[in-house]
Amino acid sequence: MKILTERSLMMDLGSFYIPKKSKSKPMGDDAYFICKHHQTIGLADGVASWAKKGIDAGEYARQLMDNCLTALYAKNKKIVDPKMILEEAYLKTEIKGSSTACIITLTNEYLHVVNVGDSGIMLFRDGDLIYKSPVQQHRFNSPYQLGKRSDDPSVAEELTIGVKAGDVMVAGTDGLFDNVFASEIEDVIKVVCKKESCLEPEVLARSFAKLALKNSRHKDGDSPYSRAAMIEGYLKNGGKPDDITVVVAHIVPPMEILGF
Repeated sequence: MKILTERSLMMDLGSFYIPKKSKSKPMGDDAYFICKHHQTIGLADGVASWAKKGIDAGEYARQLMDNCLTALYAKNKKIVDPKMILEEAYLKTEIKGSSTACIITLTNEYLHVVNVGDSGIMLFRDGDLIYKSPVQQHRFNSPYQLGKRSDDPSVAEELTIGVKAGDVMVAGTDGLFDNVFASEIEDVIKVVCKKESCLEPEVLARSFAKLALKNSRHKDGDSPYSRAAMIEGYLKNGGKPDDITVVVAHIVPPMEILGF
């Protein structure tokens, strides 16, 4: 509790996960964790192409996130180093497979992010997008990915983003960002803020995930995925069916969460 009370700002957190329908992999390829005590979250998206070799990349993603949590609690420090957490987790993840990874922690007025691949964050202030993390990919639809036969944490991008009370951070895997435009997220935030006296992160996370699922089923029309494909010379219409992980953080003073 002392670590929390000494903070100037905190993340009020909520999440929602919709795995892609699969009888052979009911848990999907995504994995994530939320550590409220250390104000840290992590997301991973197992690379589905491993299925061609009979390997469940979701297992790699889940073990990687479990190892991140283990490393996080082993440090038990006030200031979390996301890059160090990811490096330790990577070294301890021995099974076959690979995944993207994004670790985010809040320290005072700054989000510290380490990212590998196409998971990431968007930050909204007064309902408007003010920041979106860049995508790391070797080529279209081939993101940077952690794995013994793939990339290692040295390729990770480290980001520092200033935040203010009232900001909304939306973290997700590509199942969200390939199917939902930032303008659509803005619209949802503004509608919810008008209707609700208290912004509930889990309500927002569920709304974004369900919107992404709806859009992913569109066979025609525009989407972030189809636009990215067009830039690279591919013709892809509609959305992209995928696992969808969303974690929402409402940036607030500690008293709003701890009840002081």
